[in-house]
Amino acid sequence: MKEYIEERAISIANYIIDCNATVRQTAKAFGVSKSTVHKDVTDRLSQINPSLARQARRVLDVNKSERHIRGGLATKEKYLHQHQAK
Repeated sequence: MKEYIEERAISIANYIIDCNATVRQTAKAFGVSKSTVHKDVTDRLSQINPSLARQARRVLDVNKSERHIRGGLATKEKYLHQHQAK
């Protein structure tokens, strides 16, 4: 694996852990795709630093379990703003 990919995977994991970030937020911050973030954390990082991979995975699992709630809140906000505009 190339060195810059290893460094990116470690940086991504640290960002996720420090900021409690979602895959989408992390992808935007690093200028990569969501699938790259996911592959870095799940596959590549487990070969480089397994304990860091487990920590990042815990954060992502919590975010994944809460995403339906965040989606519902976003939809609620959208319709509240549309109703106020009328």
